[in-house]
Amino acid sequence: MNFTIRKLKQPEDFQAVAPLVNLVWSEPTTAERLQEDEDKIPPGQLHYNEQGELMGWDRPKWVAEDENGHIIAYAIAWRAPWTEPGALIHTLIVHPEFRGKGVGTAIYGALHAWAQEVKASRLINYNMKETDERSLAFAEKHGYFKERLSFESVLDLREYTAGEQLVASIGDAERAGIRFVTLAEEPGEDNERKLHELYKITHHDIPGYTGDYPWFEEWKKWTLELPGVRPEWVHIAKDGERYVGVVSLQHNEQTGAMYHEYTGVLPQYRGRRIALALKLLGLQSAKAAGAPYLRTHNDSANIPMLRVNRDLMGFRAEPGSYKIVCTL
Repeated sequence: MNFTIRKLKQPEDFQAVAPLVNLVWSEPTTAERLQEDEDKIPPGQLHYNEQGELMGWDRPKWVAEDENGHIIAYAIAWRAPWTEPGALIHTLIVHPEFRGKGVGTAIYGALHAWAQEVKASRLINYNMKETDERSLAFAEKHGYFKERLSFESVLDLREYTAGEQLVASIGDAERAGIRFVTLAEEPGEDNERKLHELYKITHHDIPGYTGDYPWFEEWKKWTLELPGVRPEWVHIAKDGERYVGVVSLQHNEQTGAMYHEYTGVLPQYRGRRIALALKLLGLQSAKAAGAPYLRTHNDSANIPMLRVNRDLMGFRAEPGSYKIVCTL
């Protein structure tokens, strides 16, 4: 077939790209949301550290266009300032009707050539669905290996009722001196900075996490200021004035559902069912908002959180996604 590979044009191409992205993302997005994300990012600025490893940030994007001008594939390679040195993260999607026709090979060729040009040492893809055998075979053919598996879990909220023993975890934590608030009840930059520190400490305990952590202004941009995130859906556990745990939710306007975006408890406070209590408070918020379901992801090595989600709360297991890596 006849097709061409070219750089993506913003914002006009996002209208065709959004349906492609929705083939691999768990929750749907829109062209407007894709453009909003891009508007938050300044022009790329790559550089190298003393070891010659790629640093900085950039987000080049390509599309494949058929002879009628229809976009049939999309690829993006990106890194943030806090991404591990040398690494580029990427997503590549070909419309199912056009697979096996050389489109994927061609658009990956453009992405791979750029990665080599900027002297990246690793290409990483987090969105390789474990059920997509054809795409996995394509990746393996191009030198990728499976590094980790992230499980997806869904909880149907329409008829869900938490058992008394689960709900009791909230009271148990409170009687032990833990107080639960929302960010709406404790607004202001000082409290946001306390929350950022909690995220920073707990994020490094996520299995497979690499790289640095965003500084406050960037963290706020990509955490508290995301569409669908509200202060009343950020639940915080406090010991005195110290923030010791957090659960945050994100609402999707298209589905009406909630995404369980983050759970974190300081190491010295774990094993006291604080995470469970926070998750139940988040669940109550999701039900109050009329969300039909709650979705989340967990690394396959995060056994404690998987136990809370699936064994205690009743989340339904769904196919997950591999993190696949190619060394350049």
